Amino acid sequence: MAKNIQDHPVLAQSSPRQALLEDYLRVRRFSEQLCVPLVTEDYVIQSMPDVSPTRWHLAHTSWFFETFVLSSYMPDYTSPHPQYAYLFNSYYNSVGERHCRPKRGLISRPTVQETYAYRRYVDECVSNFLSTCTDEALTKAAPVVTLGIHHEQQHQELMVTDIKHVLSCNPLHPVYQEQALSSTTPPSALSWISYPEQLAWIGYEGDGFFYDNEGPYHREFVDAYQLGSRLITNGEYLQFIEDGGYQNPLLWLSSGWNTVQSEQWQAPLYWEKHEGQWMMMTLSGLRPVEPTEPVCHVSYYEADAYARWADARLTTEAEWELAARQVPTEGNFVENQQFHPVPLKKTVDPIKPEQMYGDVWEWTQSAYLPYRGYHPAPGALGEYNGKFMCNQFVLRGGSCATSVTHIRPTYRNFFPPDARWQFMGIRLAREV
Repeated sequence: MAKNIQDHPVLAQSSPRQALLEDYLRVRRFSEQLCVPLVTEDYVIQSMPDVSPTRWHLAHTSWFFETFVLSSYMPDYTSPHPQYAYLFNSYYNSVGERHCRPKRGLISRPTVQETYAYRRYVDECVSNFLSTCTDEALTKAAPVVTLGIHHEQQHQELMVTDIKHVLSCNPLHPVYQEQALSSTTPPSALSWISYPEQLAWIGYEGDGFFYDNEGPYHREFVDAYQLGSRLITNGEYLQFIEDGGYQNPLLWLSSGWNTVQSEQWQAPLYWEKHEGQWMMMTLSGLRPVEPTEPVCHVSYYEADAYARWADARLTTEAEWELAARQVPTEGNFVENQQFHPVPLKKTVDPIKPEQMYGDVWEWTQSAYLPYRGYHPAPGALGEYNGKFMCNQFVLRGGSCATSVTHIRPTYRNFFPPDARWQFMGIRLAREV
């Protein structure tokens, strides 16, 4: 979290109040824009414990501002319903009891309409607070509001991925938003970009917003390595499948092989065979697997097994970060409204890697652990990242469901190794 109001570039402009309020309202509006294609029934389904109903996301992000901004900085603030704190808390143990996560889809009230009314109520209160509070209060509250804005962007991504999982469970293969099929132009051949041995500085350093798990800025020794010039495609992953990749235990970590057997995995999530042809469920409905698109919805286990099959490995997060600093933060993000990875449409640069940002989160072989000298933030907000540093792996780069204003080279996403419902893909690395 930014240390003070000057640490956030938006707030450093001539009108800090107006800039922060506009940023807040822009992100809040975008959450609701993502819901435009939905009907009421779509909002309430929870298709698995990792998925939350869209209505819950809309309410939870409002609860965050209510709990950490309004209740903290407005002594006279009153919630529209005292039980909302119980229903819409996610994992903040220090702020009270919460409803069981796997049962979020069993709650029919508040209704979708009441949830939107809750959002309007919170937005009005936050707007009034930011417009009228003292400069001293603004200085204290601005970093928390900024954190809440980025928190909502995280839930926007979850809204996209969760509604995809919900729609995928429907035999009718509903369409969220129509999209044209991707270009079928084959991508450039995968090449290898070399990086020298170095003692490198890793982590966030600067004045902008960052999550506490991105720091502190520290040194890591990185051996010489090579990085794949682009993401692995569906066509390349099909070769792994056709070569018996899911039947060869020698390619898999022990827990990965056990998962493949118990879950009967035969392909990435959302792939299914129809009359001998691989099809995939997308937010544009069911369609043939396009060989030129980046493969996505693969677990860490699958990414690691593919890398072994390809006589390579996954990158470390330090290696990824050093390479990502050389390229601009550009790519296929949620603002493009493709809601799906797109093929690489240009010649691969022999010096700089392509597709580092957007399209798919890239699995690294790095366990999600604290950097040396890391300390969680004090208070309830310290529960945001640090307590999850166990049994998870780091992913980098963002996806087609991530906001471009939310990503940066140091951003550390993390998931358990069997997770697949996010837009997760593969970039290879190897020793020199």
